[in-house]
Amino acid sequence: MQNKILIKNKKASFEYYLLSKYTAGICLTGTEIKSIRNGEASINESYCTFINNELFIKNMHIAQYEQGTYNNHEPKRDRKLLLTKRELRKISLQIKEKGLTVIPVLLYINEKGLVKIEIAVARGKKLYDKRESLKTKDLQRETSHKLKAR
Repeated sequence: MQNKILIKNKKASFEYYLLSKYTAGICLTGTEIKSIRNGEASINESYCTFINNELFIKNMHIAQYEQGTYNNHEPKRDRKLLLTKRELRKISLQIKEKGLTVIPVLLYINEKGLVKIEIAVARGKKLYDKRESLKTKDLQRETSHKLKAR
């Protein structure tokens, strides 16, 4: 497939410590996959939660497909994530610990043409941690500019 779609949650690594990552499939309808292939999706404000021992992604925005008529989908509906039972059990045990949550990090289309989402079990950063990550980011940017100038 030449269609390279990568939709990132840019705030994720700034707002959270990413502890462990998993790759999951998503249950989508016909017009949702077409909108994702056009790059019209956002995972910035979304999060994952368990409902009846199944993992769902909430608040993920997929724009309505332009050529979809009455078959169009609801943009912010809950979508089921497809993981193995072992992975679901691991994640549920991890998030029972205080302060941990599951957030989406990356939405992409793999080489077979299937939509996959990378999710991470994460712990929120404090304000001073965010300041520290900004300092390291600025330092890396300055050193890369100095290396390019040579």
